[in-house]
Amino acid sequence: MTTLSRFRAVWRGWPAVARIAVIYVMSRLVTTALMLQVAAAAPSTSRFGPNPSLGDFVLGWDAQWYWTVAVFGYPSALPRDDAGTVAENAWAFMPVYAHLSNAVGLGVWGTGALVVSLVAGFVACLGLHGLLRRRLDDDAAMWSVALFASAPLAALFQVGYAEALFLAFLMLALWALAARRWWWLYALVPLMGYTRPGILAFALMLGLYGLVRWFRRRSDVLSSSEIVHILALGALAVAVGFSWQIIAGIVTGVPDAYLQTELAWRRGWLPGTEGFVPFEGWLGAAPLWFSLWGLPAWTGYVGLALIVGLAAWGLLARRVRALGPEVQLWSISYVVYLLAVFFPQSSTFRLLVPLSPLWGAAPRSRWGRIVALLLCVLGQWVWIAAMYGHGNTFWQIP
Repeated sequence: MTTLSRFRAVWRGWPAVARIAVIYVMSRLVTTALMLQVAAAAPSTSRFGPNPSLGDFVLGWDAQWYWTVAVFGYPSALPRDDAGTVAENAWAFMPVYAHLSNAVGLGVWGTGALVVSLVAGFVACLGLHGLLRRRLDDDAAMWSVALFASAPLAALFQVGYAEALFLAFLMLALWALAARRWWWLYALVPLMGYTRPGILAFALMLGLYGLVRWFRRRSDVLSSSEIVHILALGALAVAVGFSWQIIAGIVTGVPDAYLQTELAWRRGWLPGTEGFVPFEGWLGAAPLWFSLWGLPAWTGYVGLALIVGLAAWGLLARRVRALGPEVQLWSISYVVYLLAVFFPQSSTFRLLVPLSPLWGAAPRSRWGRIVALLLCVLGQWVWIAAMYGHGNTFWQIP
């Protein structure tokens, strides 16, 4: 037996949680090294200045909004610009991550945020492995975890953003759905909903899941208790998804306070935006971006159609179907949700992170996996350098 064969035998003999811990720690060390290299090369024109510390990165960009929520709470009067339009404010950021980080850090928010993100990232890896292991062999599931832990935006596991915590709840929720541990979901749905936007996508997924289970009920028995759970959880997800808008309206006295707050960021790109119209964001962004690139506006619509078509083709592919209806339906629902509510800009890649269960559809060959891992690390370096090392303009906001 060769040394490599002995190593594989020993490695596979370890419990899954131990192997995931090794993968996760090694991935975090690589990310830390990349962040230190980027910080050392940061120019004076960067938002963080020359030679920023890792702590500066942890507290950078949207982390400041979460800190604001934890320390000052939400404004009872919406801030407005000189024209009377609602300005950017804390109502766009959900409370769970902000206050949990404050509690964990014992009032030192940055420390708590780092700890919460790191631990949540590990929990997300465990949840992803448990979810994919139901459909894939151990080797494929573990490689999926390695790619997830080293993904181009894996630095989110080490900064003050709510994505890592949301991913932890999401992976556990999808695992619970696949395992039909219904009672877990009654806790996870509100936790997801008050961590970051996206719970309405989960509500859509539950609706589609119920339909799939209904049409497959002869081969996969759908009991009356399961029907009740699916309907109740769907209703809960919808209620949680709209409750934040109601809470913001009651506190501020402005019924559409939350929507106006979210639109404040969009007005930086499309001045004059007044109300929210589903799917309008992408239709408005398509000609805008292509015009900025020096191309005719009509090419933006062509590009958008190609993007939507490729996304549909990918989500319906056999390799994605093989991951199970929970992963496929979540991915479809989340893409529809993004198309309906999001305005594509520099945060687009971060907004795609909840599609991480799709790492289960990664290459199966040894060299395909190695190349994918190397590309992930390269992607990390590019993203960290662009957003943190050199970030100082509108298209460099994570």
